[in-house]
Amino acid sequence: MTRLDPATVRALDARLAREQSAQRLPSVTAALVRGGEVVWAGAAGTLDGRAGGPPAAADVQYRIGSITKTFVAVAVLRLRDAGQLDLADRVGDHLPELPCGHVTVAQLLTHTSGLQAENDGDWWERTAGVSWAELAASSTALRSAPGTRFHYSNVGYAVLGELVARLSGRPWHEVVRDELLVPLGMTRTTLRPEAPAAPGLAVHPFADLVHAEPEHDGVAMAPAGQLWSSARDLARWAAFLAGHTGDVLAEGTLREMLVPVAVNDLPELPWTTAHALGWQVWNAGGRRFAGHGGSMPGFLANLRVDLTSGDGVVVLANATSGLTPVGGELLDLLAEHEPAAGAPAWTADPAQAERLDLVGDWFWGTYPFRLVLEPDGALRLGEPGQGRGARFRPTGDGTWTGEAGYYSGEPLTLRHDDSGAVVALEVASFVLTRTPYDRATDVPGGHDDAGWH
Repeated sequence: MTRLDPATVRALDARLAREQSAQRLPSVTAALVRGGEVVWAGAAGTLDGRAGGPPAAADVQYRIGSITKTFVAVAVLRLRDAGQLDLADRVGDHLPELPCGHVTVAQLLTHTSGLQAENDGDWWERTAGVSWAELAASSTALRSAPGTRFHYSNVGYAVLGELVARLSGRPWHEVVRDELLVPLGMTRTTLRPEAPAAPGLAVHPFADLVHAEPEHDGVAMAPAGQLWSSARDLARWAAFLAGHTGDVLAEGTLREMLVPVAVNDLPELPWTTAHALGWQVWNAGGRRFAGHGGSMPGFLANLRVDLTSGDGVVVLANATSGLTPVGGELLDLLAEHEPAAGAPAWTADPAQAERLDLVGDWFWGTYPFRLVLEPDGALRLGEPGQGRGARFRPTGDGTWTGEAGYYSGEPLTLRHDDSGAVVALEVASFVLTRTPYDRATDVPGGHDDAGWH
């Protein structure tokens, strides 16, 4: 188990205590994850906000709000991997009673369905929920054409929760419990609060007073924000997001879930937030983070993972408003005080001798690309992000699939001559040759009879 230096622990504890005091939060708890394990957990304040009240602790439950959506999304992708649905399916093929049945599963996951943000009727986060039949009949209007823009929709995740239930033959929360929480050992994540649990509180903006927020069952809207968890338990979900998925989800499926799909575009501002398949993705100066925020009356939550280092943070508070982006600061403190181990030392890899015939310069028309072998068996053709540069991972059958850059998702195959030598690379409909328009190799459209002249 990783142990932090006592000075690091003091710095983290102090930052969390300042957050509780400065933001007037009744209580706040947090945990940091590195290498798939909790390396620090802290808490500040009291659960009822009173002097001498029950102290906050990292195993106390808080409502996690929209972080619930990430569990629903993983359940949907598991159904896809099991062949029970396709992301391109029209949701009406599975839920025929929906008036908006032409929107796709992928659009619901990425908040691009155009479905209304909230349900009709009373504020669902503070009032008893309605049945699925009532919700489907009254709260499924489209606010924009499906697939044309990002529009966050709590109703969309209510639909996805029902989709999971319909295809699984049992309530969505039982699917999440049995297929996600139990295998991951998340014993403190539940549909309704289980003691010890923090009460939901609102703090008066101009006085040191609190107001109790109601706890209720959202019923049909529950998949949008119902779950409760503790900082320590939710830290296991952060470890999952960092790649420690156990047998719950295939590694490739997790990668697929984290590709930004819908940018939250705000006029005149650079984009910093996008939505992937159920997860939020943040772009901070080129560094990528993934996770999700959560809020319900009386509670605030945040889960975030640095996709480069794998370090993750969870922050939970029982206040309707006031929490700052303290999670990012806790991650920065961890990185500053306890730098992660550097890259492994370089060593020669004799296995690469088998692919030495691929390296060097290749040409697409007159554009040069340099192909380099990477330690994990991948091929880097040019520089991903620059023109048509891309990185390809091996598929195991002598071909490669693009995983970054222009050719992401596209197959790359090798063309050999009669002697078995590699004379061309074929990717998408393009052919790359060792020299520009190599006359010894067929290229689409043929060669000028005069050659280079």
